[in-house]
Amino acid sequence: MNSLFVLEVGHFIPHGHCYLWKSNLVGLHLGSDAIIGLAYYSIPILLVYIVWQRGDLPFNWIFFLFGAFILFCGTGHFLEILTLWYPIYWVSGFVKALTAVVSILTAIELFILIPPILKLPSHAQLEATNQALIKEIREREKIESELVKTNQQLKETLTQLQSTKVHLVQSEKMSSLGQMVAGIAHEINNPVNFIYGNLTHAKTYIIDILGFLESYQTHYQPATPEIEEMAEEIEIDFVREDLPKLLQSMTIGAERIRDIVLALRNFSRLDDHEVQVYDIHNGINSTLTILQNRLKAKPESPEIKVIKNYGKLSEIECYPGQLHQVLTNIISNAIDALEEYNLARSRQEIQENPSTIAIATTTDESDSITISIRDNGPGIPENIRQQIFAPFFSTKPVNKGTGLGLSISYQIVVENHGGELLCQSTLLKGTEFIIKLPIKQNSQVQDQTQKTHLDQLLLGF
Repeated sequence: MNSLFVLEVGHFIPHGHCYLWKSNLVGLHLGSDAIIGLAYYSIPILLVYIVWQRGDLPFNWIFFLFGAFILFCGTGHFLEILTLWYPIYWVSGFVKALTAVVSILTAIELFILIPPILKLPSHAQLEATNQALIKEIREREKIESELVKTNQQLKETLTQLQSTKVHLVQSEKMSSLGQMVAGIAHEINNPVNFIYGNLTHAKTYIIDILGFLESYQTHYQPATPEIEEMAEEIEIDFVREDLPKLLQSMTIGAERIRDIVLALRNFSRLDDHEVQVYDIHNGINSTLTILQNRLKAKPESPEIKVIKNYGKLSEIECYPGQLHQVLTNIISNAIDALEEYNLARSRQEIQENPSTIAIATTTDESDSITISIRDNGPGIPENIRQQIFAPFFSTKPVNKGTGLGLSISYQIVVENHGGELLCQSTLLKGTEFIIKLPIKQNSQVQDQTQKTHLDQLLLGF
């Protein structure tokens, strides 16, 4: 009896003795504790994985506390298996004590977290919030789409207003200029017609007088000394020879003035809004007549030669005054470019490569005509060439350009005539403007052009 007590007190009995080492009972506890321990060990691993994957979880530290609690519980079950054969009850009790501490801490922390956990939205609330957010996003996308559409409309309106402003400014300018030029042409035309009309009669009279003088000298010889002296003093023979030449020069000058007056009268028709049948060659020649003074040689710049290569063209339907404006703008720009280019070139370079403007016309198979205006100037850089038709864009100094010429020209050719205006340029070789115009005007283009003029008039009022 005493030895058995010492054995029980000094040396613990393995737990298997309590089960009388019945294999079925020992196996039942062994299997149950093993499965529970493995499950308890897997749960913390899964909790750590969830927290690692979802870094946005609230109160994620509670998962680690739960993991520690469950890990100690699993360790306790594995110790239950060991105590079946090894009576390590102190170790088992110590682990249970740690488990108790961790479980109490977990319970306390969970109790503290109850209010904020209860405040977390439910699945239904999250779903409702999600649907509200989806609705709000769709509404915002709709508003954003409407804003983009409105912004585009505002841009188009701004472009139209800018274009209308350009039209109004240029129309007003050209209308006033046209009226002034028409008045000047009219005032010049009357005295020129008077001079030109009387030159024919003056030529006839002078020929008759010279014939009469010759007849007089033939039949009344010798003349008196006084007549001989007067004839020698006025150099009658030189007068008789030079007077017809003088009349011829006066006739040529009068014809030249008439050509200029005709060109001015054509220029004064810039505000015509009716389609007319027109000879484009006459328009080019009138433009060159107006610009003749700029083409002549000057002390600061050499002559600019114009090379004409006219094809056989039929008359086209167009707005003559507007096309005259286009030709004036393009040729004037070519002259400006050549004059500036010549300032940077030496006299020898100018002699070797004189300034020229080549104008060619052809008829296309597509019932349209093409006008090519090409200079051998410095050319236009690509970044500038892409902007030359933009309103108010100009590379000239403030007092020398408004940036409206080519923009107006593009609108006249493309919008008012349904044609094309292209620009091709190579640095140090020159620039070419190509104007393509239909021979017959489309009725829709005419209606749109007349509507544009009407809109401008209404905006002007």
